[in-house]
Amino acid sequence: MSTATTSSAPDLASQWAALSDADVSLGNVEELLKHIQDELWVPAACADRILDDVAAQQALLDLGVERTTAVVERVRKATAQAVSGGDEELESPVEGTEDSSQRARHAALASYFAEASTDAQLCRIRALLLERLDKLNTWIQICREAPVSSGNEEEEPIDEEWEDDPWADESDAPERPAASKPGEAPVPLSAFLTASLVETACLLASQEYFAALGILYQRHGDTLWPFRFSILDCIPEYVYASEYKDLLPSCDMGTGTEQRLPTQLWREDTDFVETPECAQALEECRPPLLPLPVEDETWKQRITPKPLSSSDLSAWYLHRVDDILLSTGMVDAALALVQHAASQGVTALDEAGEELSLMARLVYDAPQGGDSAAQDWSLERWRSMTPSDVIRAYLVYSTETSIAQDIHTLVMPYLFVLESRAERAGQSDPSLSTRLLYEYILNARLDIVAAIFEASKPILPAAQRIIRDDEDMARLALACLYGSESLDEWPTMSRIFECLPAWPTPEESEDDADETDTTIASLGDFVTPSTTKTQATPADLFLFFKPLPTTSLSRALDVLDVHLESGEILSRWSVPAPLRWFLRSNSNIGEQRSRANRMARRANASDDKLVTQEDWEWLLEDMLKLSGSGEGASRSAFCLLSRDDVIRTFFSGLLSTGSKFTA
Repeated sequence: MSTATTSSAPDLASQWAALSDADVSLGNVEELLKHIQDELWVPAACADRILDDVAAQQALLDLGVERTTAVVERVRKATAQAVSGGDEELESPVEGTEDSSQRARHAALASYFAEASTDAQLCRIRALLLERLDKLNTWIQICREAPVSSGNEEEEPIDEEWEDDPWADESDAPERPAASKPGEAPVPLSAFLTASLVETACLLASQEYFAALGILYQRHGDTLWPFRFSILDCIPEYVYASEYKDLLPSCDMGTGTEQRLPTQLWREDTDFVETPECAQALEECRPPLLPLPVEDETWKQRITPKPLSSSDLSAWYLHRVDDILLSTGMVDAALALVQHAASQGVTALDEAGEELSLMARLVYDAPQGGDSAAQDWSLERWRSMTPSDVIRAYLVYSTETSIAQDIHTLVMPYLFVLESRAERAGQSDPSLSTRLLYEYILNARLDIVAAIFEASKPILPAAQRIIRDDEDMARLALACLYGSESLDEWPTMSRIFECLPAWPTPEESEDDADETDTTIASLGDFVTPSTTKTQATPADLFLFFKPLPTTSLSRALDVLDVHLESGEILSRWSVPAPLRWFLRSNSNIGEQRSRANRMARRANASDDKLVTQEDWEWLLEDMLKLSGSGEGASRSAFCLLSRDDVIRTFFSGLLSTGSKFTA
C-alpha cells in the first residue's frame, strides 16, 4: 500500500490531527486532508471526525467515499479471479445460482480480507461513510421539510379551556403558536450521525416529531422496517392517531397482510461493500483497526421482519387501544385509532369500535359527578359490565331535567347496538330494549321516574315517548308506587299518576267490584312480608301486574287514585304510611283502627297544633273521608270503619288531649 507521496504530508497530517472537531471547517478539508495521499489514513481520518458543521461534514464524507472507490474494484477483481480463475468480476448471486458457487465466492472474499487487512479495513470504512452520507442527506431534508421549534423562543399562552376541550370546532379554536422554525432539527447533526437509525427513530417518535420520522422511514425504510412496532410503541399514548396516521400499519386488502410503507432510498444501487456477501465476510474477519460496533441485543428481541397478517394487525391495534386507555383514559384517542385502522383495511375491529364509541358517550357526553375524574376506563372493564350496569353508569348523575334527554341520546343508541349484536349472533330478542329500560325505571328514584313518565305521556308522538306502551306505563307506575317506601313524596307520586293513560271503561258492576276487591286482596297478600318471603320489590310487583288486561289495570289505577289521596291526608296529619300499607290493611280492621287512633291523638302533638274549632273540624272531615262511607269506600284507608267508628275515635282523641279551643 502507498504512503504519503509529498514531503509535506506528515506536516499536513499533524496539522489535521491537531484540530479539534469544533475547529474543523470546509477550508481545513480542502487545504489539509485533500493533499494527503495515504490510501488508508485519509479515509480513516474522514471516518474519525463527527462534525456539526454541515458543509465540512459533507466534504469529509465525499472525500472518504472518493478515496475508497479504488479498493472496491480491487476486491471485486481479486475475488472473481479466485473463484473462476478468469476475467469475470464478482457478481451478486442471482436466481438459479448454485449453492456451491455462492459458497465459493464467500470463501474467496473471506480469504482475501484475511490476507489483505488494509483492504478489509477500507471496505468497512467505506460502508460506514456511505451510511453517514445517507444520514447526512436525511438530516438536511429534515431541516428543510420538517423543521421543529427551537424551544428557546417563548411560546404564546394557550387558552386552557380550549386545550381541554376535545370537541371544540377548529374554526372556534384560537390559533396555536407555530410549532416549527426553518433550519432547525430535533437532533444535532453529530448525534444524528452516530446514533443508530432505530434509536433516532424512537427519539423522534417519543418527542412527536412525526414529519421528521416520516422522512426517516422514507429514506431508511429497509433498516427501520423490522423495528416499526418498537418505534410506534415510543409514541406517547395521548397523541391522536390523526397526527401520525401515515406511520401506522395498514392492511393490503388483496393479500390480507400488512402493507409496507413506501420508501425512496438515496441510492438506487447498493454499493458492493453493502452487499450481504461483503458484509458477512467483513464481520467474520473483524478488521482490527476499526472494530464493528456492538449491536444492541434489545432491538434484536423486538424485531418483526415479516409483514403481519390481518388478525395480527388487529391484535396490535387492540393492544395499543388498551395501552391508551390504561395510561391516559382518553377514550376518544383510542376510538380515533380504531377508526383509522378500519379505514386502512384492518378487520375484526367493528366490535371494539362500537364499544369505544359507546364508552366515549359515557366518558364525554353523560352527566358527570364530582368523582368522575377518578374513574379509569378500559375495554376489559367495559366488557365486564352487564347491560344494566352500563345503563346505570350512563344515568347515575342524571337529574329530573336531564334524564329524558340522557335516555334518548345515551341509552337508546346503546340498546340499539345490543339488539343489532343479538340479531347478528342469530339470537334476536325484540324485548331486550324495553326489558332493560323497564329494569332501570323500576329501580330509579321516584323523581327520576316522574320525569320519565312526563316524557312518555300518551299525548306525545310515539317516536318521542320513552315508554311507548300505555299498558306498560300503568304497570310500571303501579309497581314503582306500591313498591316505594317513601312517606313524603306525595306530590311526585301524583305527578306520575297524572301522566298515566285514561281508558274508557263501562260502569263497574257488582261482579267487577268483586273482581277488584279480589285483586286488591291478592295484591295485599303479595306485598306482605312473611317468614317465607321478603318484601316485594317494584320488579316483583311489575311481574304481578304483567298479566292483567286493560280493564283490570284501569280499575287498579282507580284504586291507586284513592290510595294517593288517602296517603296525602295521612301525611298531612303526621301519620304517614307507604302506599303498600293501604294494600296490606285493606282487610285488617285492627290496622285501620290503630292508624285512626294515631291520627286523632297525634294531630295535636304535631308541629302545627290545632287551636281553633275550624282546625278540629278539618281533622274530623279528613277522617270521615277515609272511612267506609264515601266514594271508593271499599278502598280507602279506613274502609272497614263505619262513620260512627271514626267519629268516636275522633272525640276520644280530642278528649285525650285536654285541649281548649275557641269557637
